[in-house]
Amino acid sequence: MKILFLTQWFQPENFCKGLPFAKALKEKGHEVEVLTGFPNYPGGNLYPGYRVRFYQRETFDGIAVHRVPLYPSHDRSALRRILNYMSFSLSAFLMGVGLVKKPDVIYIYNLVTLCPAAYLLRLRYGAKVIIDVQDLWPQSIASSGMMENPFILTCLNAICNRMYKKADQITVLSPGFKKHLVGRGIPSEKIEVIYNWCDEKSLSGATDRFKRRESEFPPKFVVLYAGAMGTVQGLETVLGCAEMCQKEMPDIQFVLIGDGADRDRLQRKAETRHLGNVTFLPRRSPQAMAEVYELADALLVHLQDEPLFRITIPSKTQAYLYMGKPLIMAMAGDAAELVRRAEAGVICKPGNPRAMMEAIKTLRGLDKERRDDMGKAGRRFYMEHLSFEQGVRKFEHLMLSMTRRSS
Repeated sequence: MKILFLTQWFQPENFCKGLPFAKALKEKGHEVEVLTGFPNYPGGNLYPGYRVRFYQRETFDGIAVHRVPLYPSHDRSALRRILNYMSFSLSAFLMGVGLVKKPDVIYIYNLVTLCPAAYLLRLRYGAKVIIDVQDLWPQSIASSGMMENPFILTCLNAICNRMYKKADQITVLSPGFKKHLVGRGIPSEKIEVIYNWCDEKSLSGATDRFKRRESEFPPKFVVLYAGAMGTVQGLETVLGCAEMCQKEMPDIQFVLIGDGADRDRLQRKAETRHLGNVTFLPRRSPQAMAEVYELADALLVHLQDEPLFRITIPSKTQAYLYMGKPLIMAMAGDAAELVRRAEAGVICKPGNPRAMMEAIKTLRGLDKERRDDMGKAGRRFYMEHLSFEQGVRKFEHLMLSMTRRSS
């Protein structure tokens, strides 16, 4: 089977559905090719050694990677974000047919803006198109605040529905995503739920030799949040919880690691409120995060309580489960259901500092053996249902069934 990855993001940008996924399919005997842009995510700045050219070809572990031009940007400007998406979409549409070999399956990673290029290639070669939906457009755009014009959002919704309906197959990251798309008129039999996996290779470096460092991880019960710090994460709730804990549970220490548009404001607010039990650390590589996770007592997930977030599963959920640590899941919906099924932690209402503190109190009140059992249960659930091996197997089976239906 010949598979084309059509994705705006690819290594050296850190995407687990990028090179590791492509290599796994190649190792199973399939021929894989990639059509992508020039690396600039997440900061919008081109990676060292790259500049936007008319065309650049690279080879990663025997996989041909074709890079076509785009406008590099990833800030809060709606105009620049549109230019970023549409420039790559146009380049892929105009140049794709002349660059790639005839594929059997075209795998689109997430962006509905790539559908025109994929459908042109399908028209030319008769390939099947599968869209891996990670963000629900236009709902995710509206939730981020990037676009609020009702007329434009209505038009975008109609365009997205048309693009989804024309696909041969759609994969989604949660049952809630599937239900949502079925509600928009997409046939249920066309949609398959395949949970995301985490970067297992990078995270597998954690060992028992690491010790707490007083400057970053004091000898307290450490609640760790690792990831983006934007407005949608609603980390104001964590500060509110920390203020309560500082008075009622002084042995609790919050550690927030990552970057984002809201980080500086949150850090200033923590300093103004004299929250000595909140530590901010800079974003680290996935490899370095293995050590950090090992040092924590509990791992925190939090998003604002909005309808869209009730059907999403933040990628940190898989990483947390894989690391075998108990979770505090401050979310409603599909993500909370995963933790409930796995028996891997405590669930509380999002946006509620008091509920978060009670969840922490519950977890801290358990003996270490019980908390370790929760962590082991989460790790076991991950390996059985969410792992890289399971995900690749399901994608391969789906792609093969698509090609057999066409023969």
